[in-house]
Amino acid sequence: MQAEQLKDLVVNALEEIKAQDISVIDVRDRTSVTDFMVLASGTSSRHVKSLADSVVLEAKEQGVRASNVEGAAGSDWILVDLGDVVVHLMMPAAREFYDLERFWRDAPDVGAVGRE
Repeated sequence: MQAEQLKDLVVNALEEIKAQDISVIDVRDRTSVTDFMVLASGTSSRHVKSLADSVVLEAKEQGVRASNVEGAAGSDWILVDLGDVVVHLMMPAAREFYDLERFWRDAPDVGAVGRE
């Protein structure tokens, strides 16, 4: 699966479970680690875990295995590494505190769901 398709699959999986403040950052020209970073917030630790589970399940159904999932045990930040797409799922307070978007400020923002 191409990186663009995987990014779209992740965003769709997050939208289906009502993730908040979804943001996609294109980091292809900034790092060799991944092509896209997807950030989203959940309303509770349980919601964040459900978001991660949904992403992993949708990817698996399309033949993409998550190489790593970090923070899944009751955390307010779960990272899902799908190779070409790295997904950061956070509680709003953790997202504001770590402010990952700031680190990639110069990278093209390919869109944040819900912004017009």
